[in-house]
Amino acid sequence: QHFIHKTLFQCSSVHQHSHPHSIKILGDITLGGLFPVHSRGPAGVPCGEIKKEKGIHRMEAMLYALDQINSDPELLPNITLGARILDTCSRDTYALEQSLTFVQALIQKDTSDIRCSNGEQPIIRKPERVVGVIGASGSSVSIMVANVLRLFEIPQISYASTAPELSDNNRYDFFSRVVPPDSYQAQAMVDIVKALGWNYVSTLASEGNYGESGVDAFVQISREAGGLCIAQSIKIPREPKPGEFDKIIKRLMETPNARGVIIFAHEDDIKQVLEAARKSNLTGHFKFVGSDSWGAKSSPILDQEEVAEGAVTILPKRASIEGFDQYFTTRSLENNRRNIWFAEFWEDDFRCKLTRPGIKIDPEKKKCTGKERIGRDSHYEQEGKVQFVIDAVYAMAHALHNMHQDLCPGATGVCDKMDPVEGRLLLSYIHSVNFNGSAGTAVLFNENGDAPGRYDIFQYQMTNTTNPGYRVIGQWTNNLRLNVEDMQWTGGSRQMPDSVCSFPCRSGERKKMVKGVPCCWHCELCDGYQFQADEFNCEMCPFDMRPTLNRTACRPTPIIKLEWHSPWAMIPLFLAILGILATLFVIITFIRFNDTPIVRAAGRELSYVLLTGIFLIYLITFLMIAEPGTVVCAFRRLLLGLGMCITYSAMLTKTNRIYRIFEQGKKSVTPPKFISPTSQLMITFILISVQVVGVFIWFGVMPPHTIVDYEEQRPPNPDLAQGILKCDMSDLSLICCLSYSIVLMVTCTVYAVKSRGVPETFNEAKPIGFTMYTTCIVWLAFVPIFFGTAQSTEKMFIQTTTLTVSMSLSASVSLGMLYIPKVYVIILHPEQNVQKRKRSFKAVVQAATMSSRLSQKSINDKQNGETKIEPDRTQ
Repeated sequence: QHFIHKTLFQCSSVHQHSHPHSIKILGDITLGGLFPVHSRGPAGVPCGEIKKEKGIHRMEAMLYALDQINSDPELLPNITLGARILDTCSRDTYALEQSLTFVQALIQKDTSDIRCSNGEQPIIRKPERVVGVIGASGSSVSIMVANVLRLFEIPQISYASTAPELSDNNRYDFFSRVVPPDSYQAQAMVDIVKALGWNYVSTLASEGNYGESGVDAFVQISREAGGLCIAQSIKIPREPKPGEFDKIIKRLMETPNARGVIIFAHEDDIKQVLEAARKSNLTGHFKFVGSDSWGAKSSPILDQEEVAEGAVTILPKRASIEGFDQYFTTRSLENNRRNIWFAEFWEDDFRCKLTRPGIKIDPEKKKCTGKERIGRDSHYEQEGKVQFVIDAVYAMAHALHNMHQDLCPGATGVCDKMDPVEGRLLLSYIHSVNFNGSAGTAVLFNENGDAPGRYDIFQYQMTNTTNPGYRVIGQWTNNLRLNVEDMQWTGGSRQMPDSVCSFPCRSGERKKMVKGVPCCWHCELCDGYQFQADEFNCEMCPFDMRPTLNRTACRPTPIIKLEWHSPWAMIPLFLAILGILATLFVIITFIRFNDTPIVRAAGRELSYVLLTGIFLIYLITFLMIAEPGTVVCAFRRLLLGLGMCITYSAMLTKTNRIYRIFEQGKKSVTPPKFISPTSQLMITFILISVQVVGVFIWFGVMPPHTIVDYEEQRPPNPDLAQGILKCDMSDLSLICCLSYSIVLMVTCTVYAVKSRGVPETFNEAKPIGFTMYTTCIVWLAFVPIFFGTAQSTEKMFIQTTTLTVSMSLSASVSLGMLYIPKVYVIILHPEQNVQKRKRSFKAVVQAATMSSRLSQKSINDKQNGETKIEPDRTQ
């Protein structure tokens, strides 16, 4: 406590306390100033190298503004503004120590027990009273200082702190700023990213309030806006270890699709990020969107221009203040002694060394002459925040001016009501100021003490420009205006780079979202018979449709039928036409030679029935190939089995008659019943009627109609899908339709086998037998072909062809074996077609029986090794 008192109060014998790290400008009202004159020092050292632009330029801007105000007869007339300017050394803790200077006068002091060494009462020097503070620069510094200043109700106006956190009017109620908060900047950056068509970006923040708050605001706004995802949020430590930036680049490359990098970082960190990207051979890969800490500065991109090419940066709208340029370039060591750091700036700016007592000059550095001129002997470009420093000082001056007019009307100088200046009252005047600032734009504050958001948007361009550097490509004032046509990227390319997690799916592909990342998805093809119903779903096309080529809709499946000109149809048609011609030839021949012995021996009545059946079998080929319709389908059902039924009913009746005759002859000479032609026809028609009745019952139960079968030709590739127009006959119903004929055919074959011993001189048993054997072979071949093609895409064609060819072959076998030999004899050997000697039924049977027994005896003798034939003694 004694130490504090000692620093606050001095006895008359003690020299006045000095501030080695501050500038004092005398005035009626004193303003505080906080500037990062020096950079942050290495570990254990508070301050590092001098900061020419951010430190000296900004601090001189405050001195320039004070000069302008003090010489303005309209603003605060007869009142001089003074200042106490401190160096924050870019470190929040150091700045806090320094800013205690501002509150000294407001700390309550108990001096009752203080005496000087000679026993006299101490002379208490009244400490200077700071009414308001201009600063600080960094957000973390401003936050630290604001927490102290609000306790003593000292208003604070920042010219560069943009952390959104400082908009909290409950915690930082005495804080105002002439720059917009990063929440506006973050909104502008979100708008820029969206305008570039990006939806997947990484963020990079310097540890501390500025970086972290900026990124938090960006993430929050992007989440609220939707359609933008953060791939990675990486933090740059306050004290980066060696290799830290290489690790950061490596982490960014874990999500290589996120080429856009949103960067809220300090100059030094930006420079090292760019350097690490260059070392990793990633020049041109990352596209940076930098905050106002990058702005349009050359220092972060020095020697890293190629990596920075195409970087989009943002900066509060500003103008270069010509008056300040004129002021600053005329500063010299002689006329600027009030700036205690100016000599250090001079040495750094001109790369020379001033002679000082006890300090040796570095032989490598030239000696300063003092004749150097800023802007002539060194590069000079006005620092971007100079305008805002001037506006902050003017805002404080306008608030004091309005306060003075209200509290001290007509008074010259500071009246009692403003001595001391009440901080909370001054704050209300600050919040209500509205004047044209140094750049001609309005300076005003909202209820949180924030300035309106006005930003210029820059892009760093190297190629295709006469002067490489930052180019204004747009602006943001509550909404974005971006000139995309003015933008160019690595190598001068005008092609907009991508920074998306997943590229849009092609037509016919659905999005399968990645869980938890709304911007990332996998594209899945709507395969098979699916089409893209919407962005996220595939649905099956209706059974009678297939997807379009781009799979965005369904289209009708083409309907096909067996055409007359198809190879599948031409072969059966050819066989059928030949068969019909041959059948007609046989019928005409039989009709013409109706009374000849051969025709009569063949059984005229049954032969005509049989030939009709053969004709119908050939005819069915035309119905099977004709376009399906109700009439065609009805005739298919009727004639498909009828032709075969008629043929095999007649054959069965014949074989059965022969078998019965010779079986009966073995037992007695009485002829069996029902062997007359009329009886034969009756038996045949009874057998045929079973088929006809069955078909008509089928007609009643299920009337004939056509269907389109979409399942039969529905291969995995929907482009090959076809609907088949067909009659409502399944494979099963088709077989059922033929099954009766097959039963007749098998029965007929059995009788043909049994009748094989009958002499061929007297009957047709053997030709019928051969006919049936061959027909059975044809139909046995038909079954595997017909059912083996069930999975074939040509199923309908193959089955139709197989069925018609099999039927034509079986008809041809019947025709060829039973009637062609007879026609051959009738036409070419008429001499054989004559009446032979009539024999009685008994004689015929006896002859047949004898023949049968002889053949049996021959077989037995052969088995016994004998060749001698003995007469049968039973006769």
